[in-house]
Amino acid sequence: PASRENLRAMVRGLLSEVPRKNLWQLAEAAGHPNPDRLQGFLAKAAWDADELRDRVRAHAVAALAADDAVLIADETGDIK
Repeated sequence: PASRENLRAMVRGLLSEVPRKNLWQLAEAAGHPNPDRLQGFLAKAAWDADELRDRVRAHAVAALAADDAVLIADETGDIK
């Protein structure tokens, strides 16, 4: 359950209007006093990358199954 909560906080933060997407800002957006909880989640959470890829693919395929569906891929990275 804690991993799910941390993942939910990370995804919500990444999809939010937070101007900078670093762990401090994501933690603040989630109401955490510091990024320790999210850092611990990223460092220690066990997951299966293949299963995650397959689930994301299944979700995308289902979402794009409609005749009028459109996928727009835009790789606009931040200047470092």
